[in-house]
Amino acid sequence: MGLETQGWQITYANDISLKKYELYKGFYPDANHHYVVDDIFNLDPTTIPATLLATCSFPCVDLSLAGNMRGIEGEHSSAFWGFIRILKEKGSNSPPMILVENVTGWLHSNKGKDFRLTVKALNELGYACDVFALDALRFTPQSRPRVFLVGTRFGIKQSSSGILARSKSLLPDQLRRSVCQNDDLAWYSLDLPEPPSMRKTGLSTIVEKLSESDSRWWSEVEIQRHLNMMDARHKERIVEISLQKKYSYRTFFRRRRNGQQRAEVRNDDLAGCLRTASGGSGKQFLVKAGKGEIHMRAMTPREYARLQGVPDNFFISKNGVQALTGFGDAVCVPVINWITQYALNPLLDACRADPIIANFSIKYYVESTEKIDLQQFWRVHKAGQTSFLEDHG
Repeated sequence: MGLETQGWQITYANDISLKKYELYKGFYPDANHHYVVDDIFNLDPTTIPATLLATCSFPCVDLSLAGNMRGIEGEHSSAFWGFIRILKEKGSNSPPMILVENVTGWLHSNKGKDFRLTVKALNELGYACDVFALDALRFTPQSRPRVFLVGTRFGIKQSSSGILARSKSLLPDQLRRSVCQNDDLAWYSLDLPEPPSMRKTGLSTIVEKLSESDSRWWSEVEIQRHLNMMDARHKERIVEISLQKKYSYRTFFRRRRNGQQRAEVRNDDLAGCLRTASGGSGKQFLVKAGKGEIHMRAMTPREYARLQGVPDNFFISKNGVQALTGFGDAVCVPVINWITQYALNPLLDACRADPIIANFSIKYYVESTEKIDLQQFWRVHKAGQTSFLEDHG
């Protein structure tokens, strides 16, 4: 979604989860033409079409405390090496641009060794790398900090100085340290603007207005059980807003603390970071309080979708844990939209005359049986390949 709004077209997609494919197909009915459900290590690189961009949002579980910090060689996060295998085997036909995304634990994992390994692996394939951090909270009312890496094989001036000149909005302290500690790697910097300011409110704007008789609201017994799971400070937050003359909303997670299950409530009009809902502590819950009342329920798939920036006109074909997990593992649409507008598209525009993209365009059209779209036609023309265009109509 974030790419297509900026003029890109998806030609190939892959995930190991059939359930995520089913959710995706609800959005894109033509998914069966380009989406492959399989382990990335089973994919045949020769079946993957030539593209300008490859994206990789590899599993984060082994880079976080939830996965006991097993790191980039862990059972799940090691899928990154499947991505590297494909790029390597495609050789000169590998995309000239890549976008990689993961949690901030990527920087800490194995004392920073995993981050270095991933960037070095991309360098060895000819990709110079830029890296920056963005929080979905700059675009939607969801706290979701993520690290993004844009790699390119275009001929480009290599230096980390431009990255290090950025403000904390794009370069928080840990990321700055990570780049400084790996200054010997192949870096370059995009001319990125300051992103939007962090949102301080907005949860109430994404809440689905369910009637009080809706079965998704919990019973009084269940509400009291969760109030009893809160420590005094969190319980006071709920009681305080319940005494107000209007309704307010808060989110909370259930967590294990010192061997006990606790309900921990945010103290603002924002949501915590969405995540996979398959685990017992993965779901995010909603409190509606005010006018002397307290109501609670699990957040809905539509609310998850809105927090990820998905417009309401997209039909959600699956519900329950399947939908919550799909959205929890996704990337925030307006974040990718911003990256495409201010990073990917300008990088492509600046490098249209680069021999890599000129040669890529020619090879792609010689091998393709599809019609040339106008954007690709113009890139070939700008690269000076007029004789090719004349010869091939």
